[in-house]
Amino acid sequence: MNLGLGQTIGGRYTIISQLGQGGFGRTFVAQDQHLPDHQQCVVKQLKPQATDPFTLQTARRLFDTEAKVLHRLGSHDQIPQLFAYFEENQEFYLVQEFIEGDDLSQELTPPTPPYQGGANTGNPSLYQGKASAGNLPLYQRGARGGQLSEDKVISLLKEILEILDFVHQQNVIHRDINPRNIIRRKQDGKLVLIDFGAVKQVSTQVVQGGRTNITIAIGTPGYLPSEQANSNPKLSSDIYAVGMVGIQALAGISPEQLPINPDTGEISWQDKASVSLEFAEVLDKMVRYDFRQRYQSAALALQALNELKTISKSTVSLPAAASSKPIIAKPKLSKSLLYKVLISMGVLSLGLAATVLIVNLVKSSNATDLYKRGDTFLELKRYDDALASYNRAVELKPEYAAAWNGKGNTLLALKRYEEARNAYDKAIQIQPDYAEAWIGRGNALDSLQQYKEAINSFDRALEFKSDSLEAWNNKGNVQIKLQKYSDAIASFDKAIELQPNYAPTWNHRGWALHNLRQYEEAVKSYNKAVEYQPDFPNAWYQRGNALINLQKYQEAVESYDKAVQFQPNFYKAWYSRGSALLNLRQYEQAFASFDQAVKFNPDDSEAWYNRGWSLHQLQRYQEAVASYNKAIQLRKKFYQAQYNLGNVFYKLKRYQDAFVSYNKVLEIQPNHYEAWYSRGNALVNLKRYQDAIDSYNKALQYKPDYQAAKDARNQAESQLDSVPKKPEEQKQQGEAKN
Repeated sequence: MNLGLGQTIGGRYTIISQLGQGGFGRTFVAQDQHLPDHQQCVVKQLKPQATDPFTLQTARRLFDTEAKVLHRLGSHDQIPQLFAYFEENQEFYLVQEFIEGDDLSQELTPPTPPYQGGANTGNPSLYQGKASAGNLPLYQRGARGGQLSEDKVISLLKEILEILDFVHQQNVIHRDINPRNIIRRKQDGKLVLIDFGAVKQVSTQVVQGGRTNITIAIGTPGYLPSEQANSNPKLSSDIYAVGMVGIQALAGISPEQLPINPDTGEISWQDKASVSLEFAEVLDKMVRYDFRQRYQSAALALQALNELKTISKSTVSLPAAASSKPIIAKPKLSKSLLYKVLISMGVLSLGLAATVLIVNLVKSSNATDLYKRGDTFLELKRYDDALASYNRAVELKPEYAAAWNGKGNTLLALKRYEEARNAYDKAIQIQPDYAEAWIGRGNALDSLQQYKEAINSFDRALEFKSDSLEAWNNKGNVQIKLQKYSDAIASFDKAIELQPNYAPTWNHRGWALHNLRQYEEAVKSYNKAVEYQPDFPNAWYQRGNALINLQKYQEAVESYDKAVQFQPNFYKAWYSRGSALLNLRQYEQAFASFDQAVKFNPDDSEAWYNRGWSLHQLQRYQEAVASYNKAIQLRKKFYQAQYNLGNVFYKLKRYQDAFVSYNKVLEIQPNHYEAWYSRGNALVNLKRYQDAIDSYNKALQYKPDYQAAKDARNQAESQLDSVPKKPEEQKQQGEAKN
């Protein structure tokens, strides 16, 4: 629906203006006709490109999940309330509180020259007031056009982080913090955080018509850290964005204008602002390239700001050189400078041994830097860069156990399992009690299918670190592969003692019970997994499988629904969902599930077969023929698909094609009595009664009590007797009598 001014949706919201439009939909200001004074609100319209039933069903589930998140977050005074969410004409709508005020871009950026025309690629704020630089109670524009004092920036960041702390406590990542998504509320001057990126992600999936294999990075350039750009956001990704807002406020220029040190990936900003060393250190930590080196939550960043000493009135402008690395970092010595220092220290006069000792210390420091860089690359999944860093580290320091372990982890990620084991062996040779290296070695051996040796490695790790959750978990997983299910359960129970709320352990424990056919107990374990991690698709999937074994088909369908909600391309879950629906004789929905299964895995012959069977039951015979043929194409000796293909041809009265299909079944499975019987039926319709009788006799040979075959044979014999004889046959019968 193309909404226009004056149009009413949801029976109560009348559109009065459009705020913005983007790839994820459109945003409007509306009046609520059901409230006094027709209170204004913000309406977001999300319009799917595809309208097939399962794209819409997936969209509904995703939309429902994110709306519940927004409703929960809206309980905070400085986050817009969610008033309603609904679907109308296969389009989705969010109705939120309208915040009157100006966004922070009005306070932070330099004055913008009048617009002269041309393409405007920016996204307008969803909650706009009048764009005015006036009436700013705390933050007046500075001489550099938006440059704020240090104490004002600290106050600004504290207020943002206080809101964000509430968001992070809900285990939600905002994912698009930037000045346009922070509104200064007109009524009280407080900041309000808007436009959560999670809804944009769901909206993008809806807009793309269910093509969820497309990776979309949510965020705004300049405030978007590398891990989020790689679609792997963390809580600390929000901290990066807040830090960039702070730097922008201090420097008076947009983040995209700030240079980046090519060697470290860090933002160079300190020479653009007058700032105390203490505050500069906090900001530097907030915007670290390596997300592990940042504050890990809003609470920790807020604590760091609260612990700052009283701001000194005399701040200094830091030199450009300091901006390439943390302020607390010590400068590295070049070789020439090193020798000058050694001479000045009198070390060279002590002899070669002392000199070598000092040089080795410097090399060791460089190896440590390379090791840390390798860790960062590994975390960012830049495996080739990580491997190069670790290799260089062990070249400089061959006895560096941690670097060998890091190399092993990288090789493991690259699926170079034999090399990974060798790297872990080097780490263990240097440090025999290195539990993490023993665990890594066990993982490599597991991948090499050397399961007994893998368990031995995990046991060694547990000798040195008995509280290793990873070792207990991985040991249990290998025990499952060895079909030692009771032992695996014991390992998982140890892991649960260490961390009762770790969902993967509960999931693996459920699978071990599943293999012991203790389905009720398995469901209980899966229930724990999804209790602690509601968006765990594999746990929902396995739970559904256990419920099918308990013949609780409707509950199984609901479990599979959850699995595909959180992983829409989970073809096994779609397939199993279809199987449960077949048991419930809900053939239309079963067909739709199998249709999704073959969409995501076109080479699954079983899915094509069951898709055909669903169509068969719906009497959509021509479509069933295509599905059965696809299954047979993928698996040449798929006699059950061939048999059902014959049955569909029979329904279509294509008796010769049916006869050919049944013959193909019997080439593969000569004792298939049903195929002999059905073949006889096809021959009767072709009026080949004697051949039909022979076919029924074959069916009775393999199943003597097959009453349907006996009855059909009697009918065929009767029809054969009633057929007028040809003259040649009559003559032969007369000669036989004489």
